[in-house]
Amino acid sequence: MRPSLDNNEIRSVKQVFKSKFLTEGNVTKKFEIGISNYVKTKFAIATTSATTSLHAVFECLNIKGKRVLVSDFTFPATVNAIILAGGKPILVDVDIETMNITRDIVEQKNFDNIEIISPVSIFGNPLENEFYKLKKKMIVVEDAATSLGSKLGSKFVGSLANVSCFSFHPRKIITTGEGGMITTDDRRLANKIKSFKSFGKKDNEFTSVGTNYKMSDIQSAIGLEQLRKIERIIKNRQKMAKIYSELFKKIDGIQIQKQTKNSRHTFQTFVCVITKPNLRDRVIQKLAKNNIESQIGTYALHCLPVFQKCSKHSSLKNSEFLYKNTISLPLHEEITQDDQEIICNIISKTLKNI
Repeated sequence: MRPSLDNNEIRSVKQVFKSKFLTEGNVTKKFEIGISNYVKTKFAIATTSATTSLHAVFECLNIKGKRVLVSDFTFPATVNAIILAGGKPILVDVDIETMNITRDIVEQKNFDNIEIISPVSIFGNPLENEFYKLKKKMIVVEDAATSLGSKLGSKFVGSLANVSCFSFHPRKIITTGEGGMITTDDRRLANKIKSFKSFGKKDNEFTSVGTNYKMSDIQSAIGLEQLRKIERIIKNRQKMAKIYSELFKKIDGIQIQKQTKNSRHTFQTFVCVITKPNLRDRVIQKLAKNNIESQIGTYALHCLPVFQKCSKHSSLKNSEFLYKNTISLPLHEEITQDDQEIICNIISKTLKNI
C-alpha cells in the first residue's frame, strides 16, 4: 500500500504551521465534522489511532470484568483494547468466504450475560445486514479500522453499529500518518469519550480519570485533504480489484474474498485464499524474489501465544484456515494493470509448479 498524497496535503500542513497552533484545535474539529457528515452520524471523535479509539470506547462503556464477543480473525489491536479496558474477550469464528462474523455464527451458542460484541468489518468488507438483527440486543462496537467508505445498501459503515472505530494508518483508505476516529449517535457516550481522551476534562474541570488520545491539527489537516479525495480513491481501488478478480478466474487454487451481499467493498486490502494447504508462504516467498511485497491476510488470535488463554465461543477452524492460507496483494494508485498481470502470472506459475 502507498497512500495517495500530493501538494494539497503539504499546503494544508503549512497553513497549520503558520497558525502556530499544532495540537488538537479548530482543524481537528473540522475533520471530525467532515467524517460525521460523510458517514452520516451525529458525532465523530478524533483520536491517535483505531486502537486507542477502541480502548476509549471500552473504557467509557465500563467493560471491566465483562465478557465481550470479538472476531478471532483480526489484528491483535482489537482484543488488546478489550483487555486493556479490563474486559474478557471471547473469541468468535468468522465466515470462511466473507471473513466476517455472521449472525448465524454468533447465535450457534447461548450468549446469556454477554452485553457487548466487537465484530470486525475486515479489509473494507461490511458486515451482513442480518448481523444487526441479533435475537438478543447487544451493544455493537464495530472495529471498522479498514472500512471507511464501505457501505451496506445506502448506509455507510460507521452509522450501522452503536459505535464504530476507524483507522488512518498509511495502509488505510485515507491516512493522517497515524490516527483514528470514533463515530456514534449516542450523545452520552460521545461526551464520555471526549472527556476520557482529554485527561478526564469536562467544562474546564477534571471530573474523571482519563488519558491523552487527542489528534493534532497537523494530522487533521492531512485528513481533511484526504477526505476530499476519498471517493476517487475508492473508485480506483474497486477498478483495480476488478482487474485482479478477472485475472484470478483463470487460475486454479486461488479464491478472492466474497463481498457481502448488497454492499460496497472498498478493498482496503485485496485478500485471496490459496486453497491448496501449506502453499501460501511459498507464494509470498516467490513474489518477494521478484521484488513484490505481499503479506498474510491477518491473524487467528487464538493461534498467537499472548491470546491462547482467551475464552473461545465456538470452533475457530475458519479463522485458523484463513490465517494460514490468505495472502494480501499490492493495491494502490501507482499499480498498473501490467503490474497486476505480472503478479498473477507469478502466482499462477508458482501454484502449477508445486
